[in-house]
Amino acid sequence: MNAWVLVRHGPTERAFALRELPDPVAERGQVLIRSEGFGLNYADVMARKGLYREAPPPPCIIGYEAVGRVEYCGDGVPAHLLGRRVVAITRFGGYAEMAVTDHRAVVPIDDSVPLGTACALATQGATAWYLAMIARPVRKGEHAVVHSAAGGVGNLLVQLLMHQGGEVIAMANGADKVRALHELGIRHVIDRARGDYAEQVRTILKNGRSQVVFNAVGGSTFKKDLALLGATGCLVLYGGAERGSGTIGALRFVLRMGVVIPILLMMRHQSLIGVNMLRLGDVRPDLLEECLHGIAKAHADGWLRPMALSEFPSEQLPDAHTLLESGRSMGKVVVRW
Repeated sequence: MNAWVLVRHGPTERAFALRELPDPVAERGQVLIRSEGFGLNYADVMARKGLYREAPPPPCIIGYEAVGRVEYCGDGVPAHLLGRRVVAITRFGGYAEMAVTDHRAVVPIDDSVPLGTACALATQGATAWYLAMIARPVRKGEHAVVHSAAGGVGNLLVQLLMHQGGEVIAMANGADKVRALHELGIRHVIDRARGDYAEQVRTILKNGRSQVVFNAVGGSTFKKDLALLGATGCLVLYGGAERGSGTIGALRFVLRMGVVIPILLMMRHQSLIGVNMLRLGDVRPDLLEECLHGIAKAHADGWLRPMALSEFPSEQLPDAHTLLESGRSMGKVVVRW
């Protein structure tokens, strides 16, 4: 099989090499998938830069997802999956023509669904479902602030929150992203390029407080978001896009977040939730399976649609990484074999 191998940490033009490798072997409980293509996630950027602790050391194959057809089922795998086209979440190994994963981390999908749409429903779709449906569902009329709302997770998350009856305040950078979010039906969209987002949120809330903030950025946004919460408020942290490289970058990232005093959270009746889907898949594969099936059904039922995507041929993987890291992309970034 062909695979993009992370040969060293660093910039995209030096980090990857396309190599021919032996096919992986599906063990008990696993499926072997011939991949049509795979999606990129921001954790891939962090892994490339050496900032993702769970990633294997180079040389390795990273990647959290693939879309393709099941070619082999290991012992203990339901027979109906053989030959099916599936969306799959992988514990690395996604940047390859053949991928192996736990059978509970796949969901069948119709052949008519385009590759990009199918990829959008994988890791980012499952993450959005977990955030909105399990970690912190919103009640009708509750305000939910969403960072990076035009990103791969964010654009699905805002749709799930609106489906629950939440009042979404979405944040993005740039007029094109703001316009795309308005087209999803979101009334309140903040362009972060136009000043302090926290002040803009307070203006929208008329100096009230939000019930929940979904944050994929961390760093300097953390303390601002805590200050936006009222009683019963919850800050859900599921990413660290603001983190810089090296020890100094990590220290700055942590220092900007400051110190959380648990007793103050208790007194204010507030909560803080951290979400790491890789760890969730390790300890609760049943929940990962629930999330995948939930997001796939929402799409099949017609009320959830992934935002526009960017698709690259496989030889342009470095360009896809550069785009995702730049923050200019909207929706899903996909690579096709």
